[in-house]
Amino acid sequence: MLINRRTFLAATGLLTLAPKVELAQLKDTYYEVLLRHTRWAETQYDATAGRYRRTDFGFAVVLGNAVLLTRGSYDAALAGVEKDMLRQHTLATIRHFAASNVLAGGTEWGKTLFWDTTFQSYFVLAARLLWPDLDASTRTNVETIARGQADYTTSLGTGDDPRSGSWTPNGEEGGHRGDTKLEEMGVYAQSLAPGLAWHGDGPGWREAFTRWSRNEAGLPAADLANPSTVDGVPISANTATNLHDTFLVENHGSFGPHYQEELWRTSGRNAVHFLLAGRPLPEVLTKQPNGELLWRTILATMSDAGEPLMPMVNDREHLYGRDVIPLAFRSTVLRDPMAARAEAALASRLLAYQAHPPVHRLAKFSGEPKYEPEARAELAISYLLHELRPPVPPVPDQDFFARAAITIDHGDDPGLLTHQSERAWAGTVTKPGFTKLAWQPHHDDWLFKISGATPMLLPPKAVTGRATVVHREVRDGFDATASVLRFADGFAGTATLPTGTIVCALPQPGRVDVHNLAMAGMPGLTGSRTYTGSAGKVTVPAREGFRVDELTFPATTARHVRMAGVTPHPTYGYSLFDFEVDSRQGFPTTASSFDPGCEPAKATDGDPATRWAVARADRGRADSWIAVDLGVPTSVQRVRLRWETAAAGAYRIETSVNGTEWTTAVQYPRPDLSTPGWLDVDGRAGFVTRSGAITVQGDTITLPAGLVEGYVRADLRAIAAAPAPECPAAVQASTADGFLTLFNLSHADVTGTVRLHGTRLYRGTQVTTATGTEYALALPAATARVEAPWFTARGIPPGITAIVHDARRVTFRGGPARFALTHRDGVTLQVVLGRGERTVTVPGAQPFPFDDLALGRVTFPGSVLPPGMSDPANAVDGSGRTAWTPGRDGRMVVDLGAPHAIGAVSLKWTDGLPPPHTVTYSLDGKAYGTSKTARYVAISTSWRPEHASLRSLGLGPA
Repeated sequence: MLINRRTFLAATGLLTLAPKVELAQLKDTYYEVLLRHTRWAETQYDATAGRYRRTDFGFAVVLGNAVLLTRGSYDAALAGVEKDMLRQHTLATIRHFAASNVLAGGTEWGKTLFWDTTFQSYFVLAARLLWPDLDASTRTNVETIARGQADYTTSLGTGDDPRSGSWTPNGEEGGHRGDTKLEEMGVYAQSLAPGLAWHGDGPGWREAFTRWSRNEAGLPAADLANPSTVDGVPISANTATNLHDTFLVENHGSFGPHYQEELWRTSGRNAVHFLLAGRPLPEVLTKQPNGELLWRTILATMSDAGEPLMPMVNDREHLYGRDVIPLAFRSTVLRDPMAARAEAALASRLLAYQAHPPVHRLAKFSGEPKYEPEARAELAISYLLHELRPPVPPVPDQDFFARAAITIDHGDDPGLLTHQSERAWAGTVTKPGFTKLAWQPHHDDWLFKISGATPMLLPPKAVTGRATVVHREVRDGFDATASVLRFADGFAGTATLPTGTIVCALPQPGRVDVHNLAMAGMPGLTGSRTYTGSAGKVTVPAREGFRVDELTFPATTARHVRMAGVTPHPTYGYSLFDFEVDSRQGFPTTASSFDPGCEPAKATDGDPATRWAVARADRGRADSWIAVDLGVPTSVQRVRLRWETAAAGAYRIETSVNGTEWTTAVQYPRPDLSTPGWLDVDGRAGFVTRSGAITVQGDTITLPAGLVEGYVRADLRAIAAAPAPECPAAVQASTADGFLTLFNLSHADVTGTVRLHGTRLYRGTQVTTATGTEYALALPAATARVEAPWFTARGIPPGITAIVHDARRVTFRGGPARFALTHRDGVTLQVVLGRGERTVTVPGAQPFPFDDLALGRVTFPGSVLPPGMSDPANAVDGSGRTAWTPGRDGRMVVDLGAPHAIGAVSLKWTDGLPPPHTVTYSLDGKAYGTSKTARYVAISTSWRPEHASLRSLGLGPA
């Protein structure tokens, strides 16, 4: 009996939530998932041919089968097939496809790098697990495949595979814009791994494997700064550029963290061959150039289920089966406790996810058909990795997002400004076709829809310009982001706060779509969502299958009834299975247009499988219609429409007595709830607005134009009742969670006064009033910023001027007065102000913000450090307790993120003799010199063990 039984109970609805899977249970969870998935795998068996199918690489199910047949306690009741029968199916399939592989003399499959070699890797591994059961001829064929593929791939050198069409690594140069070549170089490497693992080195195999592997995450500015060797080759010899310089990966023209994980997905596939064969892992699998900075970006876009978020990719969301292996590799081979926690979180969801229709599937919500057998294979590899290399203990749940917290502006080209905080993830997306403010409160990946082209809050228009500010804890004392986006017809503003709250200034109504389905064992997926606002409460049940609209209206006499479109499905227009009037069908039916085979009468013929659809040429036409003729004037009061995928976003039901003059009887959508001020979403998150009503229609929330605040589990009623800031024209402001967020939504600089309620004091000048303060505003055109509430003045009288210089020091004028000044850190000082001026400095407080260009920046070398060197980030982390030890003749580089004119350079060493050193500068990370207009700054030393370490590197602006 499997020890993971509680997870199964959750998956079948007997437990409310999927329980956390502990470290010792991971293997058993994977084993049980594989058992249950076997019911799907057996649908790939062709009884006539006597083997699993070639279509979509269905035969790759043999790897999962091989794990079940050689490990664990096989359970035929869960698998749906007896063990002996599964063995017969598996061995027959291996025999056939070993012989039919091109490399073994067959013609059916194999040799082609994209994508045959991925499945070839699974296939060889399955054969090795079942090696004692294979006949001599099949063994020979399997050996020939592994050796032959390594020879073939090596023979290509750095050239393209002529069998793979347009798929190419682009030589050793790679590529990062639009379509990273990280994935392609990974495929070249993984085609070599089985040969190396099972047969040792062949001519050029190892050199090719390490070259492709070493360059997968290539980034010249980082690689050239790293003299460390991997498998005997300096990282500085790398040639590829496969990442954006913020360690972001693009694929299919957009940010795709599923592909960002490809470095560890291919590494997992490769490592398991070496581990199972009993050979040492090539060093490049454990010392991956730039791997840790790449992982940092994954952590910055991760959900509570250990899943990478996909705000710009139209599929591959909730692809749990394929998202396991990168985490399993990192937690077992790389011994990463953050990955171990993420993997355990994802494993906790697997059985509940698998039990949701279509039952047993692992790639059910997105992706290509080949992902299903691939997910089975990668789950099998994850099982083996845990068997062969027990994982590191995970970080505690409560620490995970605290450690992952970061703000990053990835720049105009990738089009992503992201903030991972302890309570939420948010990202302002400006990539063409994907404009949105994506928000995941409480990291819940099943609350709001954020993937692909799904709109969220911002208008889905092209962004013509963006101005961003990234606040960082180490430099500013808090994490936050702020941006103003420019469109052809106006502006929008977005901000994210360290509390998980978002603030947005919307130029037009914004939309948020809610996940609403029944998935027993998943938090929140109970089959309905409840919305509460000042106007009341409504529970919206999940829609199962195609949408059905049942609309009633006051009885009216009509002969003709029609659906008049207003908003079509964005891709397919309009299509109806059924059009009923007062529960009747069979009437003569006409339409504005139709697609051949989908004539108007198909919607009223009583057959639930036939449908009307607009002509392909009219799919973008909003005012398409379909009408029925009742024959004689009749009293009607109800219409039922059962839509296909092409369901109208909005339409009218119109009636007529003569077929020419029409009257609207009812409109869709009709809000389930319309509420002013605030809306709570299922007790998980909510919105506050002061500019109009928030509406809920089905699983869509519409928010009014103006300032909107999004909160994670807050007292929304109290927040909405608090007075809002009063701003000059073109400026919008929020004091959500005490932070002052300011947006200038205009082409002109703005000065003036923002009237605030309460006695929080912000950086800058403010004058107290009877109800709050008047904050002196100076905000450049089309910019935004966030100010922290560093001080609160309790009992302060009106008329006092407060000038907050930084997070430690404030000057008061306009006394006499007595009041208490409380710092955000909790320190309270009693202030006695005379008629003169008094400056108060809070003991022990840091004077944020620091004007230091290097503070908190990315440093090189990273991931793989030279012997004797400690992490260069220690010199720019703002801590007095850490330092960079260069190692012999060590050199570090700090990346300022963009070119700056650099002024003073400050080097603070630990006690002892500083080493001889030089400072040089570079714009591109390749050529260094003395010009102090630079993005990269290098500290080169002649360090020896008797020398001091570098406590801090400070770079002031010119």
